[in-house]
Amino acid sequence: MWQPMELRTVHRLSFAGNVLFSMQLCLHKWKNQSRSYSITRFGGKNFFSERTRPSIYCSIAAENDPYVSSTVQGTDAKVIYSVSPAMGHNQESHPESNFRVPAIINALEKMELSPMYRGSEIFELQNFRPASVNDIANVHSRAYVSGLEKAMDQASQQGMIFIDGSGPTYATATTFHESLLAAGAGISLVDSVVEASKKSQNPPIGFALIRPPGHHAIPKGPMGFCVFGNVAIAARYAQKVHGLKRIFIIDFDVHHGNGTNDAFYDDADIFFLSTHQDGSYPGTGKIDEVGHGKGEGTTLNLPLPGGSGDIAMRTVFDEIIVPCAQKFKPDLILVSAGYDGHVLDPLANLQFTTGTYYMLSSNIKQLAKNLCGGRCLFFLEGGYNLDSLSYSVADSFRALLGDPSMASTFDDPAVLYEEPSTKVKQAIQKVKSIHSL
Repeated sequence: MWQPMELRTVHRLSFAGNVLFSMQLCLHKWKNQSRSYSITRFGGKNFFSERTRPSIYCSIAAENDPYVSSTVQGTDAKVIYSVSPAMGHNQESHPESNFRVPAIINALEKMELSPMYRGSEIFELQNFRPASVNDIANVHSRAYVSGLEKAMDQASQQGMIFIDGSGPTYATATTFHESLLAAGAGISLVDSVVEASKKSQNPPIGFALIRPPGHHAIPKGPMGFCVFGNVAIAARYAQKVHGLKRIFIIDFDVHHGNGTNDAFYDDADIFFLSTHQDGSYPGTGKIDEVGHGKGEGTTLNLPLPGGSGDIAMRTVFDEIIVPCAQKFKPDLILVSAGYDGHVLDPLANLQFTTGTYYMLSSNIKQLAKNLCGGRCLFFLEGGYNLDSLSYSVADSFRALLGDPSMASTFDDPAVLYEEPSTKVKQAIQKVKSIHSL
């Protein structure tokens, strides 16, 4: 088992690392080009290929700063998104695979929810910088960051290593750099959304289509498929760089976001609200975990009984999320958007539908407009059935664009069963009592 090591600053990448970064830069320098992915199944296995039109030539040395982010043009963008698929971070047959983001991109193209079809309404942020070690260290210990960087040599030699056994969380030779890119994609979206909010009362909603996910990663290390806490890093960045003091984080992943929970447990300026399936991994997020010290009362955990679905989440939104946010008065809303609560997802037992995610996205957008000038960003977390994941993210995009839902074309009511309404009501009432809602 890999263990974190002492801090050591690495001043240059290996040759393989330079090649990797060059390839990644070429990908992110791709402006105004369509991109599609092909996922083919043979004998139960997935085979991936990328199709590009037209071919791309990239010369890193030709520019002084290859990471100059593109910016939103005009004021009519409704959604701004970034893509960091971490194609090198992959383990065969692992649910958190490199097929996830390409499946989403394919769905967006197929359903004409990309810049190619929607013009300036949807904007893809490109050429974003990787997060710096200092950005990561605002949330994670430097010993962990340094140890992970050192472990890349071992991962390169062995092909793949496990860096946390509880998930299990794996690493390949590219994991460190691709995790920096994922966090950087989120940070760059913060920059863009905040800048747009200075010019418009209706800034675009940000959506980071990134992996590895982040909400399980604790300050001292990785956990539960997660390497760096992307949402937590973005929250600290928004505070330090943009002076947005009060951050409201909504986590609707089926699993408790224990890493985000721990990062801000004693922080009065960051409110963390998690809904998750009771008894699911990692076993944290009890209803009486409400924060500590100055942060007491700014952590809200609502474990939902197995079988909870659309009715439960609509009630939770109206009776818990809205009054909490109104009481907290945030400057920015961040969302850990996990799609593994879907009834078709293999890793849990909730009954969310594609329509549930449309409702959540639409309502959160309106909440941000009402409370914090529309400043809001979504970060991809879980979701392991490629079909329900991609359709649900696509319907989230529709909600953020103001388009009608297409959930009825995918959701099958026949697979649903009666929700445990009595247990849900009891959990909601207990939370309301604890938090004086």
